[in-house]
Amino acid sequence: MASEALLVAMVVALALSNALLVTSESEYNKVKIWPMPASVSYGHSHLYLSNDFEHSTNYDSGLLKDAFNRMLAVIRLDHIIEANFSALHLSPLLRGLHIVISSSNHQLQYGIDESYKLTVPSPENPGYAHLEAQTVYGALHGLQTFSQLCHFNFTSRVLEVHMSPWTIIDQPRFSYRGLLIDTSRHYLPLPIVKKVIDSMSYAKLNVLHWHIVDSQSFPLEIPSYPKLWDGAYSPSERYTVADAAEVVSYAQQRGINVLAEIDVPGHARSWGTGYPSLWPSKDCQQPLDVSKEFTFKVIDGILSDFSKIFNFKFVHLGGDEVNTSCWTITPHISKWLREHGMNESQAYQYFILRAQNVALSHGYEIVNWEETFNDFGNKLSRKTVVHNWLGGGVARQVVASGLRCIVSNQDKWYLDHLDTTWQEFYANEPLTNITNLKQQKLVIGGEVCMWGETIDGSDIEQTIWPRAAAAAERLWTPYDKLAKNPREVTGRLAHSGVY
Repeated sequence: MASEALLVAMVVALALSNALLVTSESEYNKVKIWPMPASVSYGHSHLYLSNDFEHSTNYDSGLLKDAFNRMLAVIRLDHIIEANFSALHLSPLLRGLHIVISSSNHQLQYGIDESYKLTVPSPENPGYAHLEAQTVYGALHGLQTFSQLCHFNFTSRVLEVHMSPWTIIDQPRFSYRGLLIDTSRHYLPLPIVKKVIDSMSYAKLNVLHWHIVDSQSFPLEIPSYPKLWDGAYSPSERYTVADAAEVVSYAQQRGINVLAEIDVPGHARSWGTGYPSLWPSKDCQQPLDVSKEFTFKVIDGILSDFSKIFNFKFVHLGGDEVNTSCWTITPHISKWLREHGMNESQAYQYFILRAQNVALSHGYEIVNWEETFNDFGNKLSRKTVVHNWLGGGVARQVVASGLRCIVSNQDKWYLDHLDTTWQEFYANEPLTNITNLKQQKLVIGGEVCMWGETIDGSDIEQTIWPRAAAAAERLWTPYDKLAKNPREVTGRLAHSGVY
C-alpha cells in the first residue's frame, strides 16, 4: 500500500514538472473551459475520479454541499459509473476535492470577491484536488470549472481528468454579468425560470435581470396593492410573493443576484387593470398618470414590498420609450402641467426623479434605461447606473459624466434579434472607445437581454444559448486573453456544453 502511494506521488510530481502555462492561441485551443480563466497551466497526464469522490471543507454550509452535489450530477450525467480501477495501470486516482474558503460571510451582493484557485491534483495531497477561494461564491465558480475538466469515458466507464496537472487562477473581469428575462410579454413557469438560472451558473453569469411586469401583463403579487396582479394574463399565470422569494433564494444558492424591474412610467398599462385611476384616461392608458399622488403611493408600495423580497442593492426603474402624448391630451393632466409650469418633457423628468427618490428611500441604488441620461443626465441621482441599450457611444458619455453604466447595446446583445450571430455577441466590447482607466471602472459590466415578445417556456433556452455564453466570456475573461477572432473559439464553445 505504501509503495502504491509512493508511485502515485512520483507520477504526480513528474506531471507537475511538465506542466505547461497557457500563453499562446494554439495552447488555448486545447483548453476546453468556458469562459476562459485568467490563468491556466496544464500537463499531459490522466487522472481518474474514484467512485465515491467526496469533498472536504473548512466551510460549514449547506450551500457548498448542495453545490458540490450539483457538480457531481453535472459530470456524471446519470451515467452508471462502474470502473474497474485495477485495470487502469495504477494511474493516479482522485479521491476527492478539498475546498478552503477564507471568509465565513455568505451574504451575496454586488462586488463580492468571486476569485478562486484550483489545482488538480494538489501538490501537497495528490489524492485530492484543491480549491481555495476568498468567498463561497468564488468556490462555486471553481466547482463549475472543475466540472468542465471531467469527462466520462465510455470504454472504461470511469470519470477522467485529462491534461493534468491543472493550475487555474481565476477571477471575473466585470462584477456585473447579466441576463434579462421578460415575464410580461410571455409568462414563464417557475421551473423554466429555474432552468435558466441553472444555465447561467454554468457560464458564470451572476445577475438575473427580471423584467417582471410591462404593458402586457402584471403577473407579480404586490401585497400593498393586491389588485395589481389583476393585470396578469390569467389567474394561473402569476407569481406569488413566495414564488418570487424562491426565485431569489434559488439564484443566490448559485451565486446569482436578482435585479427586479418595474418599468415606469411608460411600460405600465397593465397596472391600470386593477387600479384604473393609474391611467391618464380609459382611452389613453399610458404612461402612468404623473398628476396623481396615488401613482407615487403605488410605486412606493411596490418598492416597499420589493425590499422584503429582492435584496440586491440595485432596483431597475426602467424609464425608456415614454410617449408623453397622453399627458398633453388628457384634460386633468394638461391642467396639472400648466399649474406646475411644466411641459411634457419636464414632467417626464419630474416622474423619473421622484421615482428615484422613492427607491432611494427604500435603500436601493437605481438602474435606469439610457433615455433618462440622454434627456437629463445631469439631474439623475449620483447613485444611478445608466443602462445603455440604444446604441454605441452612450457608455462613453455616461462614464465621462461620472455615472456608472451597464452595456446592453441592442445591435449586439439583444437575444431576441435572431439574426445577430454568436460571433457578434463575442466581439462586442463594453469598453469600446473608453481609454481612461478611472472611467473604465465605471462600466460595471454588461447584460444580454432575452425580451419575451417572440419566446416562451418552450424555446427560451435554445434562444438564449449559445449566444449568451459568447457574451459571458467577454464579461468574465481578461481582455488580453479573449480571442481576437471569434472563430478561434468555435471548438471550445461547442465542447463546453454551456448551452
